[in-house]
Amino acid sequence: MAFIAALGLLMAGICPAVLCFPNGTLGMGTAVQEDHDIRTQLDRLTLASVDTSDDTWEIDILFHEDEESGIPDDSLTLASINTDFAFSLYKKLALKNSDKNIFFSPLSISAGLAVVSLGAKGKTLEEILEGLKFNLTETSEADIHQGFGHIIQRLSQPGDQVLISTGNALFVEKHLHILTEFKEKARALYQAEAFTADFQQPHEAKKLINDYVSNQTQGMIKELMSELDERTLMVLVNYIYFKGKWKISFDPQDTFESEFYLDEKRSVKVPMMKMKFLTTRYFRDKKLSCSVVELKYTGNASALFILPDQGGMQQVEASLQPETLRKWWKSLKFRKIGELYLPKFSISSDYSLKDILPELGIKTIFSNQADLSGITGTKDLILSQVVHKAVLDVAETGTEAAAATGFIFGFRTKRIQPITLRFNRPFLMVISHTGVQSTLFMAKVINPKRT
Repeated sequence: MAFIAALGLLMAGICPAVLCFPNGTLGMGTAVQEDHDIRTQLDRLTLASVDTSDDTWEIDILFHEDEESGIPDDSLTLASINTDFAFSLYKKLALKNSDKNIFFSPLSISAGLAVVSLGAKGKTLEEILEGLKFNLTETSEADIHQGFGHIIQRLSQPGDQVLISTGNALFVEKHLHILTEFKEKARALYQAEAFTADFQQPHEAKKLINDYVSNQTQGMIKELMSELDERTLMVLVNYIYFKGKWKISFDPQDTFESEFYLDEKRSVKVPMMKMKFLTTRYFRDKKLSCSVVELKYTGNASALFILPDQGGMQQVEASLQPETLRKWWKSLKFRKIGELYLPKFSISSDYSLKDILPELGIKTIFSNQADLSGITGTKDLILSQVVHKAVLDVAETGTEAAAATGFIFGFRTKRIQPITLRFNRPFLMVISHTGVQSTLFMAKVINPKRT
Protein backbone atom coordinates (compact mmCIF):
# COMPACT_ATOMS: atom_id res chain seq x y z
CA MET A 1 0.00 0.00 0.00
CA ALA A 2 1.42 3.31 -1.00
CA PHE A 3 2.30 5.81 1.68
CA ILE A 4 0.16 8.93 1.56
CA ALA A 5 1.29 12.52 1.76
CA ALA A 6 -1.12 15.34 2.30
CA LEU A 7 -0.29 18.62 0.68
CA GLY A 8 -1.96 21.70 2.06
CA LEU A 9 -2.01 25.22 0.69
CA LEU A 10 -3.15 28.10 2.81
CA MET A 11 -3.44 31.81 2.56
CA ALA A 12 -4.65 34.53 4.85
CA GLY A 13 -5.35 38.20 4.28
CA ILE A 14 -5.63 41.16 6.56
CA CYS A 15 -6.31 44.71 5.50
CA PRO A 16 -6.44 43.87 2.82
CA ALA A 17 -5.29 40.32 2.32
CA VAL A 18 -3.68 37.20 3.71
CA LEU A 19 -3.05 33.71 2.48
CA CYS A 20 -2.34 30.35 3.99
CA PHE A 21 -1.80 26.97 2.48
CA PRO A 22 -0.05 23.65 3.24
CA ASN A 23 1.96 22.51 0.32
CA GLY A 24 5.56 22.10 0.90
CA THR A 25 7.41 24.92 2.49
CA LEU A 26 9.14 25.34 5.75
CA GLY A 27 8.65 27.44 8.80
CA MET A 28 9.86 30.93 8.06
CA GLY A 29 7.99 33.99 9.22
CA THR A 30 9.32 37.12 7.65
CA ALA A 31 8.20 40.70 7.67
CA VAL A 32 8.78 42.36 4.35
CA GLN A 33 8.66 45.92 3.20
CA GLU A 34 9.93 47.77 0.23
CA ASP A 35 12.91 50.00 0.73
CA HIS A 36 11.67 52.60 -1.70
CA ASP A 37 8.85 53.35 -4.09
CA ILE A 38 10.07 54.15 -7.58
CA ARG A 39 6.95 56.05 -8.50
CA THR A 40 7.46 58.58 -5.72
CA GLN A 41 10.81 59.68 -7.09
CA LEU A 42 9.80 62.49 -9.38
CA ASP A 43 13.29 63.02 -10.71
CA ARG A 44 12.90 59.73 -12.54
CA LEU A 45 9.69 60.69 -14.30
CA THR A 46 9.39 61.98 -17.82
CA LEU A 47 6.33 63.65 -19.28
CA ALA A 48 5.69 61.54 -22.35
CA SER A 49 2.41 62.73 -23.83
CA VAL A 50 -0.68 64.74 -23.16
CA ASP A 51 -4.23 63.63 -23.98
CA THR A 52 -6.72 66.45 -23.90
CA SER A 53 -9.84 64.33 -24.35
CA ASP A 54 -12.77 64.36 -21.93
CA ASP A 55 -12.04 67.94 -20.83
CA THR A 56 -9.18 66.65 -18.68
CA TRP A 57 -5.52 66.52 -19.57
CA GLU A 58 -4.14 63.06 -18.96
CA ILE A 59 -0.43 62.71 -18.51
CA ASP A 60 1.42 59.58 -19.49
CA ILE A 61 4.35 59.05 -17.18
CA LEU A 62 7.37 57.02 -18.15
CA PHE A 63 8.99 55.52 -15.11
CA HIS A 64 12.63 55.23 -15.99
CA GLU A 65 14.21 52.23 -14.36
CA ASP A 66 17.90 51.88 -13.82
CA GLU A 67 19.56 49.55 -16.28
CA GLU A 68 19.83 47.08 -13.48
CA SER A 69 16.49 46.89 -11.74
CA GLY A 70 17.78 44.60 -9.05
CA ILE A 71 15.32 41.89 -10.10
CA PRO A 72 17.07 38.81 -11.55
CA ASP A 73 15.98 37.80 -15.06
CA ASP A 74 14.87 34.37 -13.85
CA SER A 75 12.58 36.03 -11.29
CA LEU A 76 11.00 38.20 -13.98
CA THR A 77 10.47 35.15 -16.19
CA LEU A 78 8.95 33.24 -13.30
CA ALA A 79 6.65 36.16 -12.49
CA SER A 80 5.29 36.15 -16.04
CA ILE A 81 4.81 32.39 -16.02
CA ASN A 82 3.15 32.56 -12.61
CA THR A 83 0.61 35.00 -14.06
CA ASP A 84 -0.21 32.45 -16.76
CA PHE A 85 -0.69 29.80 -14.05
CA ALA A 86 -2.77 32.22 -11.97
CA PHE A 87 -5.25 32.92 -14.75
CA SER A 88 -5.44 29.25 -15.78
CA LEU A 89 -6.21 28.23 -12.21
CA TYR A 90 -8.63 31.12 -11.78
CA LYS A 91 -10.66 30.02 -14.78
CA LYS A 92 -10.96 26.49 -13.37
CA LEU A 93 -12.01 27.82 -9.97
CA ALA A 94 -14.51 30.22 -11.54
CA LEU A 95 -16.05 27.42 -13.60
CA LYS A 96 -16.56 25.24 -10.52
CA ASN A 97 -17.61 28.12 -8.26
CA SER A 98 -19.68 30.28 -10.59
CA ASP A 99 -21.87 31.68 -7.81
CA LYS A 100 -19.17 32.10 -5.16
CA ASN A 101 -16.45 34.56 -4.23
CA ILE A 102 -12.97 33.46 -5.22
CA PHE A 103 -9.71 34.21 -3.46
CA PHE A 104 -6.35 32.45 -3.75
CA SER A 105 -2.59 33.01 -3.98
CA PRO A 106 -1.10 31.75 -7.25
CA LEU A 107 2.44 32.42 -6.02
CA SER A 108 1.92 30.44 -2.85
CA ILE A 109 0.37 27.49 -4.65
CA SER A 110 3.05 27.36 -7.32
CA ALA A 111 5.83 27.68 -4.73
CA GLY A 112 4.33 24.83 -2.73
CA LEU A 113 4.14 22.59 -5.78
CA ALA A 114 7.69 23.59 -6.69
CA VAL A 115 8.89 22.28 -3.32
CA VAL A 116 7.16 18.97 -4.02
CA SER A 117 8.83 18.85 -7.43
CA LEU A 118 12.22 18.78 -5.69
CA GLY A 119 11.43 15.19 -4.77
CA ALA A 120 9.59 14.21 -7.95
CA LYS A 121 11.04 12.33 -10.89
CA GLY A 122 10.09 11.29 -14.40
CA LYS A 123 6.52 11.93 -15.54
CA THR A 124 5.50 13.15 -12.08
CA LEU A 125 8.11 15.91 -12.23
CA GLU A 126 7.28 16.89 -15.81
CA GLU A 127 3.57 17.18 -15.05
CA ILE A 128 4.13 19.41 -12.03
CA LEU A 129 6.42 21.87 -13.82
CA GLU A 130 4.44 21.90 -17.07
CA GLY A 131 1.22 22.28 -15.06
CA LEU A 132 2.81 25.39 -13.54
CA LYS A 133 3.19 26.62 -17.16
CA PHE A 134 6.94 26.15 -17.48
CA ASN A 135 8.33 25.17 -20.87
CA LEU A 136 11.04 22.70 -19.92
CA THR A 137 12.79 23.08 -23.28
CA GLU A 138 13.27 26.79 -22.54
CA THR A 139 13.66 26.87 -18.75
CA SER A 140 15.76 24.38 -16.83
CA GLU A 141 14.64 22.88 -13.54
CA ALA A 142 17.57 24.60 -11.82
CA ASP A 143 16.51 28.00 -13.19
CA ILE A 144 12.94 27.42 -12.00
CA HIS A 145 14.04 26.79 -8.43
CA GLN A 146 16.54 29.66 -8.57
CA GLY A 147 13.73 31.99 -9.69
CA PHE A 148 11.52 30.94 -6.79
CA GLY A 149 14.47 31.31 -4.46
CA HIS A 150 15.09 34.91 -5.56
CA ILE A 151 11.45 35.85 -5.10
CA ILE A 152 11.25 34.25 -1.64
CA GLN A 153 14.48 35.98 -0.66
CA ARG A 154 13.16 39.35 -1.82
CA LEU A 155 9.89 38.87 0.03
CA SER A 156 11.90 37.98 3.13
CA GLN A 157 13.79 41.24 3.34
CA PRO A 158 13.04 43.19 6.52
CA GLY A 159 10.98 46.34 6.45
CA ASP A 160 8.09 48.10 8.13
CA GLN A 161 5.66 49.24 5.41
CA VAL A 162 4.28 46.07 3.85
CA LEU A 163 4.13 43.09 6.16
CA ILE A 164 4.64 39.78 4.40
CA SER A 165 5.21 36.50 6.17
CA THR A 166 5.86 33.55 3.90
CA GLY A 167 7.27 30.13 4.56
CA ASN A 168 7.10 26.37 4.33
CA ALA A 169 6.80 23.60 6.87
CA LEU A 170 7.14 19.88 6.38
CA PHE A 171 5.45 17.68 9.00
CA VAL A 172 6.83 14.15 8.77
CA GLU A 173 5.73 10.93 10.45
CA LYS A 174 8.28 10.30 13.20
CA HIS A 175 9.18 6.87 11.78
CA LEU A 176 9.48 8.05 8.16
CA HIS A 177 12.93 8.64 6.70
CA ILE A 178 13.30 11.74 4.52
CA LEU A 179 16.37 11.90 2.29
CA THR A 180 18.97 14.38 3.46
CA GLU A 181 19.40 15.72 -0.08
CA PHE A 182 15.69 16.66 -0.28
CA LYS A 183 15.74 18.40 3.10
CA GLU A 184 18.89 20.32 2.24
CA LYS A 185 17.52 21.48 -1.14
CA ALA A 186 14.23 22.51 0.41
CA ARG A 187 16.02 24.46 3.11
CA ALA A 188 18.50 26.12 0.75
CA LEU A 189 16.06 27.03 -2.02
CA TYR A 190 12.82 27.57 -0.13
CA GLN A 191 14.02 28.26 3.42
CA ALA A 192 12.13 25.20 4.57
CA GLU A 193 12.41 23.25 7.78
CA ALA A 194 10.99 19.93 8.87
CA PHE A 195 9.03 18.88 11.97
CA THR A 196 8.16 15.42 13.23
CA ALA A 197 4.55 14.43 13.91
CA ASP A 198 2.75 11.32 15.11
CA PHE A 199 0.13 10.68 12.44
CA GLN A 200 -0.95 7.55 14.28
CA GLN A 201 -2.57 10.08 16.60
CA PRO A 202 -4.42 12.05 13.89
CA HIS A 203 -6.18 14.42 16.28
CA GLU A 204 -2.89 15.51 17.87
CA ALA A 205 -1.14 15.74 14.50
CA LYS A 206 -3.97 17.86 13.10
CA LYS A 207 -3.80 20.19 16.10
CA LEU A 208 -0.03 20.53 15.71
CA ILE A 209 -0.39 21.56 12.06
CA ASN A 210 -3.37 23.85 12.57
CA ASP A 211 -1.76 25.60 15.53
CA TYR A 212 1.38 26.19 13.50
CA VAL A 213 -0.57 27.64 10.58
CA SER A 214 -2.73 29.80 12.83
CA ASN A 215 0.36 31.24 14.50
CA GLN A 216 2.10 31.97 11.20
CA THR A 217 -0.98 33.70 9.74
CA GLN A 218 -1.81 35.84 12.76
CA GLY A 219 -4.88 33.70 13.49
CA MET A 220 -6.44 34.28 10.06
CA ILE A 221 -6.39 30.56 9.19
CA LYS A 222 -7.52 28.66 12.27
CA GLU A 223 -8.22 25.22 10.81
CA LEU A 224 -6.33 24.42 7.67
CA MET A 225 -6.69 20.67 8.07
CA SER A 226 -10.20 19.52 8.94
CA GLU A 227 -9.26 15.85 8.97
CA LEU A 228 -6.29 13.57 8.45
CA ASP A 229 -6.23 10.04 7.06
CA GLU A 230 -4.53 7.63 9.46
CA ARG A 231 -2.33 6.54 6.55
CA THR A 232 -0.93 10.06 6.19
CA LEU A 233 2.83 10.15 6.59
CA MET A 234 3.68 13.69 5.56
CA VAL A 235 2.00 17.09 5.33
CA LEU A 236 3.64 19.92 3.47
CA VAL A 237 2.46 23.41 4.41
CA ASN A 238 3.06 26.60 2.49
CA TYR A 239 1.72 29.89 3.77
CA ILE A 240 1.84 33.55 2.89
CA TYR A 241 0.45 36.32 5.05
CA PHE A 242 0.09 39.83 3.73
CA LYS A 243 -0.92 42.98 5.56
CA GLY A 244 -0.83 46.23 3.68
CA LYS A 245 -1.95 49.74 4.54
CA TRP A 246 -3.50 51.90 1.88
CA LYS A 247 -1.19 54.73 0.87
CA ILE A 248 -4.26 56.97 1.09
CA SER A 249 -6.76 55.57 3.56
CA PHE A 250 -10.53 55.74 3.48
CA ASP A 251 -12.15 57.77 6.26
CA PRO A 252 -14.31 55.42 8.38
CA GLN A 253 -16.74 58.29 8.95
CA ASP A 254 -17.51 58.30 5.24
CA THR A 255 -18.48 54.61 5.17
CA PHE A 256 -22.22 54.12 4.73
CA GLU A 257 -24.79 51.41 3.95
CA SER A 258 -25.37 51.03 0.24
CA GLU A 259 -26.67 48.61 -2.38
CA PHE A 260 -24.37 46.05 -3.99
CA TYR A 261 -26.01 44.56 -7.09
CA LEU A 262 -25.46 40.81 -7.36
CA ASP A 263 -27.17 40.89 -10.76
CA GLU A 264 -29.86 42.89 -12.51
CA LYS A 265 -32.56 41.67 -10.12
CA ARG A 266 -30.88 41.05 -6.76
CA SER A 267 -28.93 43.28 -4.39
CA VAL A 268 -27.62 43.28 -0.83
CA LYS A 269 -26.81 46.03 1.64
CA VAL A 270 -23.09 46.44 2.31
CA PRO A 271 -20.87 48.95 4.15
CA MET A 272 -19.55 51.10 1.30
CA MET A 273 -16.33 53.04 1.72
CA LYS A 274 -16.05 56.39 -0.02
CA MET A 275 -13.19 58.60 -1.08
CA LYS A 276 -13.33 61.95 -2.90
CA PHE A 277 -10.82 63.64 -5.18
CA LEU A 278 -8.32 60.82 -5.39
CA THR A 279 -5.67 61.04 -8.08
CA THR A 280 -4.42 57.62 -9.03
CA ARG A 281 -3.75 55.49 -12.08
CA TYR A 282 -6.77 54.49 -14.12
CA PHE A 283 -7.56 52.84 -17.46
CA ARG A 284 -10.80 52.39 -19.32
CA ASP A 285 -10.54 49.19 -21.38
CA LYS A 286 -13.07 49.84 -24.11
CA LYS A 287 -12.40 46.52 -25.83
CA LEU A 288 -13.26 44.49 -22.72
CA SER A 289 -15.82 47.02 -21.41
CA CYS A 290 -14.26 47.38 -17.98
CA SER A 291 -12.60 50.00 -15.79
CA VAL A 292 -9.25 49.36 -14.09
CA VAL A 293 -7.98 51.40 -11.15
CA GLU A 294 -4.84 51.03 -9.03
CA LEU A 295 -4.83 51.60 -5.29
CA LYS A 296 -1.37 51.57 -3.78
CA TYR A 297 -0.23 50.37 -0.41
CA THR A 298 2.63 51.94 1.47
CA GLY A 299 5.74 50.16 0.36
CA ASN A 300 6.11 48.13 -2.79
CA ALA A 301 2.65 46.66 -3.27
CA SER A 302 -0.53 47.68 -5.00
CA ALA A 303 -3.97 46.38 -5.89
CA LEU A 304 -5.71 46.51 -9.24
CA PHE A 305 -9.49 46.65 -9.06
CA ILE A 306 -11.20 45.61 -12.29
CA LEU A 307 -14.85 46.62 -12.68
CA PRO A 308 -16.63 45.05 -15.67
CA ASP A 309 -19.65 46.82 -17.06
CA GLN A 310 -23.00 45.39 -15.98
CA GLY A 311 -23.21 41.84 -17.32
CA GLY A 312 -19.64 41.91 -18.63
CA MET A 313 -17.85 39.71 -16.11
CA GLN A 314 -17.76 36.61 -18.34
CA GLN A 315 -16.20 38.55 -21.20
CA VAL A 316 -13.43 39.86 -18.94
CA GLU A 317 -12.82 36.42 -17.39
CA ALA A 318 -12.57 34.77 -20.80
CA SER A 319 -9.95 37.34 -21.83
CA LEU A 320 -7.70 36.89 -18.81
CA GLN A 321 -4.22 36.22 -20.14
CA PRO A 322 -0.77 37.43 -19.07
CA GLU A 323 -0.95 39.84 -22.02
CA THR A 324 -4.19 41.28 -20.63
CA LEU A 325 -2.61 42.10 -17.29
CA ARG A 326 0.46 43.59 -18.98
CA LYS A 327 -1.77 45.76 -21.15
CA TRP A 328 -3.63 47.05 -18.10
CA TRP A 329 -0.44 47.92 -16.25
CA LYS A 330 1.04 49.69 -19.27
CA SER A 331 -2.17 51.56 -20.07
CA LEU A 332 -2.78 53.00 -16.61
CA LYS A 333 -2.69 56.80 -16.54
CA PHE A 334 -3.00 59.22 -13.66
CA ARG A 335 -6.55 60.54 -13.51
CA LYS A 336 -8.64 62.46 -11.05
CA ILE A 337 -11.25 60.19 -9.47
CA GLY A 338 -13.99 62.51 -8.25
CA GLU A 339 -15.64 59.81 -6.15
CA LEU A 340 -14.56 56.25 -5.48
CA TYR A 341 -16.91 53.77 -3.82
CA LEU A 342 -15.52 50.43 -2.66
CA PRO A 343 -17.26 47.91 -0.39
CA LYS A 344 -15.73 47.01 2.94
CA PHE A 345 -15.72 43.23 3.07
CA SER A 346 -14.19 40.03 4.34
CA ILE A 347 -14.35 36.85 2.28
CA SER A 348 -12.83 33.39 2.65
CA SER A 349 -12.27 30.48 0.30
CA ASP A 350 -11.67 26.79 0.84
CA TYR A 351 -10.56 24.59 -2.07
CA SER A 352 -9.63 20.98 -2.61
CA LEU A 353 -7.11 21.39 -5.39
CA LYS A 354 -6.89 17.63 -5.89
CA ASP A 355 -10.02 18.03 -8.01
CA ILE A 356 -8.60 20.93 -10.05
CA LEU A 357 -4.86 20.34 -10.55
CA PRO A 358 -5.43 17.27 -12.78
CA GLU A 359 -7.31 19.58 -15.16
CA LEU A 360 -4.06 21.55 -15.45
CA GLY A 361 -2.17 18.37 -16.28
CA ILE A 362 -0.92 17.49 -12.77
CA LYS A 363 -2.36 13.97 -12.50
CA THR A 364 0.22 11.26 -11.84
CA ILE A 365 1.21 12.58 -8.42
CA PHE A 366 -2.21 11.55 -7.10
CA SER A 367 -1.97 8.01 -8.46
CA ASN A 368 -0.08 4.82 -7.67
CA GLN A 369 2.23 5.69 -10.56
CA ALA A 370 3.57 8.69 -8.66
CA ASP A 371 7.34 8.91 -8.37
CA LEU A 372 8.31 10.95 -5.32
CA SER A 373 11.36 8.84 -4.67
CA GLY A 374 13.45 11.97 -4.31
CA ILE A 375 11.75 12.52 -0.96
CA THR A 376 11.93 9.11 0.66
CA GLY A 377 14.11 7.02 -1.65
CA THR A 378 11.19 4.77 -2.59
CA LYS A 379 8.15 5.04 -4.88
CA ASP A 380 5.67 4.28 -2.11
CA LEU A 381 4.69 7.90 -1.53
CA ILE A 382 1.71 9.50 -3.26
CA LEU A 383 -0.09 12.81 -2.79
CA SER A 384 -3.51 12.28 -1.25
CA GLN A 385 -4.85 15.81 -0.94
CA VAL A 386 -4.12 19.46 -1.59
CA VAL A 387 -5.99 21.87 0.65
CA HIS A 388 -6.04 25.59 0.00
CA LYS A 389 -7.68 28.07 2.36
CA ALA A 390 -7.71 31.82 2.04
CA VAL A 391 -9.07 34.87 3.83
CA LEU A 392 -9.25 38.40 2.45
CA ASP A 393 -10.07 41.53 4.43
CA VAL A 394 -10.55 44.91 2.79
CA ALA A 395 -11.26 47.89 5.05
CA GLU A 396 -10.60 51.60 5.47
CA THR A 397 -7.34 51.14 7.35
CA GLY A 398 -4.32 52.83 5.88
CA THR A 399 -1.69 55.40 6.51
CA GLU A 400 -2.84 58.96 6.91
CA ALA A 401 -3.58 60.74 3.69
CA ALA A 402 -0.46 62.75 2.92
CA ALA A 403 0.72 65.05 0.18
CA ALA A 404 3.85 63.04 -0.50
CA THR A 405 2.07 60.35 -2.45
CA GLY A 406 4.05 60.58 -5.66
CA PHE A 407 0.95 61.24 -7.77
CA ILE A 408 1.03 63.55 -10.76
CA PHE A 409 -2.05 65.70 -11.30
CA GLY A 410 -3.63 66.57 -14.62
CA PHE A 411 -3.69 70.15 -15.85
CA ARG A 412 -6.99 71.99 -15.89
CA THR A 413 -7.73 73.36 -19.33
CA LYS A 414 -11.49 73.52 -19.44
CA ARG A 415 -14.10 72.32 -17.06
CA ILE A 416 -12.80 69.11 -15.48
CA GLN A 417 -15.15 66.16 -15.28
CA PRO A 418 -13.67 63.81 -12.69
CA ILE A 419 -14.44 60.11 -12.96
CA THR A 420 -16.87 58.44 -10.56
CA LEU A 421 -16.22 54.74 -9.88
CA ARG A 422 -18.76 52.66 -8.01
CA PHE A 423 -17.72 49.11 -7.18
CA ASN A 424 -21.34 48.21 -6.47
CA ARG A 425 -21.41 45.07 -8.62
CA PRO A 426 -19.13 42.00 -9.05
CA PHE A 427 -15.47 42.91 -9.60
CA LEU A 428 -11.97 41.42 -9.71
CA MET A 429 -8.97 42.28 -7.57
CA VAL A 430 -5.29 41.53 -8.17
CA ILE A 431 -2.71 42.22 -5.45
CA SER A 432 0.86 42.51 -6.71
CA HIS A 433 4.25 42.99 -5.13
CA THR A 434 5.98 45.41 -7.45
CA GLY A 435 9.40 44.60 -6.06
CA VAL A 436 9.26 41.10 -7.54
CA GLN A 437 6.69 42.02 -10.21
CA SER A 438 4.58 39.04 -9.25
CA THR A 439 0.91 38.45 -8.49
CA LEU A 440 0.49 37.56 -4.82
CA PHE A 441 -3.29 37.23 -4.67
CA MET A 442 -6.29 37.19 -6.96
CA ALA A 443 -9.93 37.64 -5.99
CA LYS A 444 -13.37 37.75 -7.51
CA VAL A 445 -15.98 39.43 -5.35
CA ILE A 446 -19.52 38.45 -6.27
CA ASN A 447 -21.14 39.06 -2.91
CA PRO A 448 -19.26 41.09 -0.24
CA LYS A 449 -21.78 39.92 2.38
CA ARG A 450 -20.93 36.26 1.88
CA THR A 451 -17.96 35.20 3.99
